[in-house]
Amino acid sequence: MSDAPWWRPERFARKRAFLETRGRVLAAIRRFFAERGFVEVETPALQVSPGMEPHLQAFATELSEPGAGKRRRYLHTSPEFAMKKLLVAGVPRLFQLARCFRDGERSRTHHPEFTMLEWYRAGASYRELMADCEALLRAVLAAAARERFAWQGNEADPRGSWTYLSVAEAFQRCCGIDLLATAPDPASPSLALLAAAAAPLGIAPHPGDGWEDLFFRLFLERIEPMLGVGAPAILYDYPVSMAALARAKPGDPRLAERFELYVCGLELANAFGELTDAAAQRRRFLADQEKKRRRYGETYPIDEDFLAALAAGMPESAGIALGLDRLVMLASGAETIDEVLWAPVQ
Repeated sequence: MSDAPWWRPERFARKRAFLETRGRVLAAIRRFFAERGFVEVETPALQVSPGMEPHLQAFATELSEPGAGKRRRYLHTSPEFAMKKLLVAGVPRLFQLARCFRDGERSRTHHPEFTMLEWYRAGASYRELMADCEALLRAVLAAAARERFAWQGNEADPRGSWTYLSVAEAFQRCCGIDLLATAPDPASPSLALLAAAAAPLGIAPHPGDGWEDLFFRLFLERIEPMLGVGAPAILYDYPVSMAALARAKPGDPRLAERFELYVCGLELANAFGELTDAAAQRRRFLADQEKKRRRYGETYPIDEDFLAALAAGMPESAGIALGLDRLVMLASGAETIDEVLWAPVQ
């Protein structure tokens, strides 16, 4: 039966309850943001640049217009650049439920086309976004009519106290590693220092690895499975080298105003106190382009219009991207992302 087409009634019936929960969650999200004065926006999926994160792979196409010839465009991996332009345009609170596209990602928790919930606040810090997350997850759980989020045998109750943990604290507690000591130059952390610190754990870099690769190997093995079990967890203040779109933390330039939200050991959202300096943003984009070129032999173009918007005066703000499909998984008790999608990519 598992080999039957997804549209066979007897197979589709198994996920109807999950899809009904999806509908209630979407309604609750829109109600949540409307009550707080946010405007729902829609931005194009076709963009000059799909995003600059080095490890993301995008879908490319060509745009043909009369008299203009053909121009390379990409399906966005996130609506971030366009939504920040709307901040510059004067929209102070905005959210979007955007269809996003990432190639090379398909698993129990990944799908090549998925829904991202993003929201931005002008005049706010990432601390306000943390408060938004607490209130939103409580509203979603109520809409789903469940007592707790659940996934792979783990549970998390968002109604009580949440766990707040800095990245440096997580590495110290779970790995016994002083992470910041491995980055005497915050912009270029030392693989050798991190490898020496990780050696007692039996975790070593692979040929061709950089500091960030070893960071993630330690993180995925020793830290992530523990995050958000019992209660949701906010992991905050990432090394500045790992936050190309976030501003540096006032008082500690080694760190960036970035946090991630975890529930039941699953990453749910990524947030920033936004970088608004166009020159600094260009330098970080160029560094990411070079990192992607070295690793994958290709690059994506910089969105010059985005940098022009930053230079024109993007307000101090904070923004967050949350995986809607993963949130529905957690709220419905589904085990895989395909169970909460009306139809899969084939």
